[in-house]
Amino acid sequence: MAVVNDFIRVRLDLAYEGTDFAGWARQPALRTVEGTLEDGLAQVLRSAQRGLPAPRLTVAGRTDSGVHARGQVAHVDVDGDGWAALPGRSDRAPGDALVTRLGGVLPGDLVVRRAAPAPAGFDARFSALRRRYTYRIADDVALRDPLRRRHVLWNRKPLDVGAMDAAVRPLTGVRDFAAYCKPRPGATTIRELQSIAWERPAEGPDAGLVVGHVVADAFCHNMVRALVGASIAVGEGRRDPSWPAVLLASRRRDAGVFVVPPEGLCLEEVTFPPDAELAARADAIRAKRMDEDVWDEPAPATS
Repeated sequence: MAVVNDFIRVRLDLAYEGTDFAGWARQPALRTVEGTLEDGLAQVLRSAQRGLPAPRLTVAGRTDSGVHARGQVAHVDVDGDGWAALPGRSDRAPGDALVTRLGGVLPGDLVVRRAAPAPAGFDARFSALRRRYTYRIADDVALRDPLRRRHVLWNRKPLDVGAMDAAVRPLTGVRDFAAYCKPRPGATTIRELQSIAWERPAEGPDAGLVVGHVVADAFCHNMVRALVGASIAVGEGRRDPSWPAVLLASRRRDAGVFVVPPEGLCLEEVTFPPDAELAARADAIRAKRMDEDVWDEPAPATS
């Protein structure tokens, strides 16, 4: 269990429907995931009544407006007394009690599924090895489900999934994704794209949809949705399958790349190393990113 200055570091596994949130990061006068969850934690832990500062979250990937998450991970440092008091008179573990109490104060589009003391060295942001996203597209009106309109992009033209998949395969590796990222002063656009693929599942809840799978160590602004936009250009036949790789090599933004809307995008999973390697991973990535404000998600829908 990680203890930081007499505080217990708690790992939170959570999910949210991003449509009605203005992204993860707390912003004045806007409804955000971070702000909503921090306020809920402060209420459950009675921070103000106990004269303690409000809890502050660290997250694995800061998603933007309209982006969803099934497998988000965050951590929060909770004082020992507050942690021990969570079960009250019950015999539940403090983490289980925290999940139950948060379920009573959080809105229905934000759920904390698990809370438990984190292993020594755990950092939700810097210990993570990779983030995995999916992007879902319906390109056949027969698959246009109004019940999933907030989670699946409607594309009016049919897509050639084979061409899309072939076009993005050469993009994997440690590369400069400046052509697919919104530039930010002082921040690198070099990322390790570990895998990217497109498919049209024959079975399951996504049967018939066009589904993209993207995995990287981290993502810079616009990256996922710009990659999807380039893929769609190929899938519609407006661009040759070689174009995404040529664009990547140019390291310059192209007007032909559009950033697709956020509703099709979902953070599915964050992967961490074995417990014994958490601290070393966090130290290495923190040193690498200390001069950057790293974002692990695409840019806002308004950009």
